[in-house]
Amino acid sequence: MSDTSALTELKSTALSQKHIELGAKMVPFAGYNMPLQYEGLTVEHLTVRSGVGVFDVSHMGEFIVRGEGAFELVQKVTSNDVSVLVDGKIQYSCLPNETGGIVDDLLVYRIDEKTYMLVVNASNIDKDWAHISKYNTEGVEMINISEKTTLLAVQGPKAAEALQSLTDINLSEMTYYTFKKGMFAGVENVLISATGYTGAGGFEIYFENEYADKMWNAVFAAGADQGIKPIGLAARDTLRLEMGFCLYGNDIDDTTSPIEAGLGWVTKFTNDFTNSAALLKQKEEGVAKKLVGFEMIDRGIPRHDYTIVDAEGNEIGKVTSGTQAPSLQKAIGLGYVNTEFSKVGTEIYVLIRDKKIKAQVVRPPFYKS
Repeated sequence: MSDTSALTELKSTALSQKHIELGAKMVPFAGYNMPLQYEGLTVEHLTVRSGVGVFDVSHMGEFIVRGEGAFELVQKVTSNDVSVLVDGKIQYSCLPNETGGIVDDLLVYRIDEKTYMLVVNASNIDKDWAHISKYNTEGVEMINISEKTTLLAVQGPKAAEALQSLTDINLSEMTYYTFKKGMFAGVENVLISATGYTGAGGFEIYFENEYADKMWNAVFAAGADQGIKPIGLAARDTLRLEMGFCLYGNDIDDTTSPIEAGLGWVTKFTNDFTNSAALLKQKEEGVAKKLVGFEMIDRGIPRHDYTIVDAEGNEIGKVTSGTQAPSLQKAIGLGYVNTEFSKVGTEIYVLIRDKKIKAQVVRPPFYKS
């Protein structure tokens, strides 16, 4: 397939034209034409860490699951315990598959006792829909609202201050992993969520595509005094990596178990869910490999799929994510290693151009505010 035909098949978000007008470098990502960066990775990354920035993450998927049996279905397909949720609360979770891996990681929003919103990764929308549908034996109503939903992530310590003039909801009082619905920038029924994948605080704002331009303009006008800027996917990746957050397709996938990936904290064995018996056995008996964070001691930047070795040069694992961290000015990474090398403080080596480059296992988050 030629590059031009691939480009014509890319989907656009409701804001793609806006990014092009702003001079963003656009790239294909999860089937969408998305902004990689505007001014540059480092300046955008540091804007979010110290101020406020806006990401268009409308490529993400949103499913509504509602009616009789909605709770039971969500409880069956996700690894976390949905019964602890109350209206207005959100939960990070994953969709385990039947063979020990992860179909996707996701957010579960409890709208009310019979209505949930699941927010899934863009590249997995069709796969997740098919997986959940397979377990929907009771005919629970499922609605895929991904194509008609725009999602802005307004992230950074100045986010509440930047957005407060647009809504009567008291943003500074909203706690992490809660949401409210209300009027925002003159638009009714907007869902405002105290979530994000940057570790910098902030909000994610869900609304219908028809309001995309109006919302974007309102957010930038409201945040002008706080120096608000548009931020691309490149900084989103470095921000999440500094926190040690997993990226689906890199650090977790259909072959990695939540126990191996350090996601035991969202894998609750208080009820049965897909493949829960096998995962419980893993938790009790231990696993052969574990996802660890590491910082480079010697100079070199670890990249996805680089080999990790021991002092003798024996292969002990693989890098899943790596970068030069803008907030830390050092190279960091995530990777799976044989369990005996997973202890904090263990020296490991990353093969970079066939050279053993020394690193040390550390406990994420790498960045501590």
